[in-house]
Amino acid sequence: MAEFTVFDLLDLDIKERSHLRLRCVAGRSGLSRAITTSKISRPGLPLSGFFEEFSAQAVQIFGRGEQAYIRMLEETDQMGNVEQFFSYPIPACIFTDHGEPSKQIIELAESSSVPLLVSDLPSGDFSRILYQSLDEIFSPTQTIHGVLVEVYGIGVLIIGDSGVGKSETALELMERGHRIISDDTVRLRNVSDTFLIGTGENPALAHHMEIRGLGIINLANLYGVGAIRDRKQIQLVIQLEDWDATKEYDRVGTEMTTSYLGISIPLVILPVKPGRNIPIIIETAARNERLKKLGYFSAKEFDQNVKKWLESESARKIYYDAEEDF
Repeated sequence: MAEFTVFDLLDLDIKERSHLRLRCVAGRSGLSRAITTSKISRPGLPLSGFFEEFSAQAVQIFGRGEQAYIRMLEETDQMGNVEQFFSYPIPACIFTDHGEPSKQIIELAESSSVPLLVSDLPSGDFSRILYQSLDEIFSPTQTIHGVLVEVYGIGVLIIGDSGVGKSETALELMERGHRIISDDTVRLRNVSDTFLIGTGENPALAHHMEIRGLGIINLANLYGVGAIRDRKQIQLVIQLEDWDATKEYDRVGTEMTTSYLGISIPLVILPVKPGRNIPIIIETAARNERLKKLGYFSAKEFDQNVKKWLESESARKIYYDAEEDF
């Protein structure tokens, strides 16, 4: 990813409405400093003189406790540790809880070119929002060729070779009341190694679609803003492929998965041929995936019912055979 700076953090708060409520009070010459990690630090130990394992590369958060401790150091003229603290290449220091840095702290920030920011949010709320924002920014990403739609609340990634009918399938799903996130290119983002979030590679182009023979269409204008989304968790992958008569396709419901950025996602392979209603099959697959998340597996239940039937038939046969022998 491109370098993310303190200025970008301030810009993010304005454009993305991340609700950090940040403003810069000193150290503006250091706004170009890079933030290189999603980690954040509460520097209580460094302020007390313990700099072992100090995470100087992290954004430093000064809550009520740190602010009260600095005031005590100023009153007792023991600012040596604070001066040493500002000598490190810190990306930014942020005072929360309506905290206002003292004149001495502002002078240290100016002399060391460390951006000094303030927010009126409580430190706990601020830390949570900031970590979520930075974690999303620094999470691994991958761009793939495909279409991302939301079907019955399930994020469905449709992949397949060019010309197999991905866009036309997504268009039919929109006609049936579902929503689209991106056509043609989808950017995947690994969030905390837990789930995948899909967005458009280019937000300005994500809700446009190319239909061969028709050209480029604007989906938001045609179907309204209720038919589009900016992002969605990917919970199911549908792979479209041309029908191959020599290939044995799954007819029971065997669980298959695929992996993106180290995260496993359920996979369904759908062969395409004239006469098959792919959109309604995808709707059924999405409904089935929702049932699985509720603990109901149709294929497993079918397998258990078959086993019970076979066992009962075998027992009945043994009973009748034994009666005849008698």
